[in-house]
Amino acid sequence: MSLSATGVLSPAETEAGAPPQRRRRRLPGLRRWISPLALIALWQVASATGVLPPDKLSSPWTVLQAGIETARTGELGDAFAVSVGRVAVGFVLGAAVALTLGVVAGLSRWGDVLIDPPVQMLRTLPFLGLIPLFILWFGIGEQPKIMLVALGVAFPLYLNVHSGIRGTDPQLLEAATALGYTRWERLAHVVLPSAVPQTLVGLRQSLGIAWLALIVGETVNADAGLGYLINNAREFLRTDVIVVGLVVYAALGLATDALVRLIERRALRWRGN
Repeated sequence: MSLSATGVLSPAETEAGAPPQRRRRRLPGLRRWISPLALIALWQVASATGVLPPDKLSSPWTVLQAGIETARTGELGDAFAVSVGRVAVGFVLGAAVALTLGVVAGLSRWGDVLIDPPVQMLRTLPFLGLIPLFILWFGIGEQPKIMLVALGVAFPLYLNVHSGIRGTDPQLLEAATALGYTRWERLAHVVLPSAVPQTLVGLRQSLGIAWLALIVGETVNADAGLGYLINNAREFLRTDVIVVGLVVYAALGLATDALVRLIERRALRWRGN
């Protein structure tokens, strides 16, 4: 590699050197797969040597075969569709309530005084312990499962929306006022954009808790869904099917988190990072 007369690399030499740099950037992502793959290999070895009995935990190969079989019969697809539907409905309900309360409490002093204290009191309750009460109120159908998801979604999203609005930089508000912005213009161009990063954090937390709430809800009097699939497999000591259901839960959680991260990258391009 040589320098031109001006001491700058030529375009051809710059392009030739670019791929190794891109490969070096990708290496940290590839290295993150080392430990998970090593754990799976260790799991397979422990199962093959009898250290890990199949009645305690099936081998990765057996789990893979069980996943293919349940997918082929349509059992996994049906359970997947039911669970995703429950989370979707519960998330919409919980997010609507959280956004409304968070915006009102964040923007209004009276709203903060009237809304925040009861919300803070309710969020300290172990919402998973409310299952018996939900069953008494809503029966054993879809309602208690959806309400459990909605409740799990609402609190972290509310807290982050409220915090994001209250954390708006006062200097930005002063600058907007000095520029002659009206109250609604300050809200639209300063306050709400400032709250977006914190709101997206709350969205990621809410989606994680939504899947956790669904797992618990579907193991109580469920007749469909991934939780029902896992419970049914437990009755027949099918640890391979149980692991398949758990893997699908985890994959759904990772997929929704990745979706929010994609939205975050696009929505926060103005931050320049």
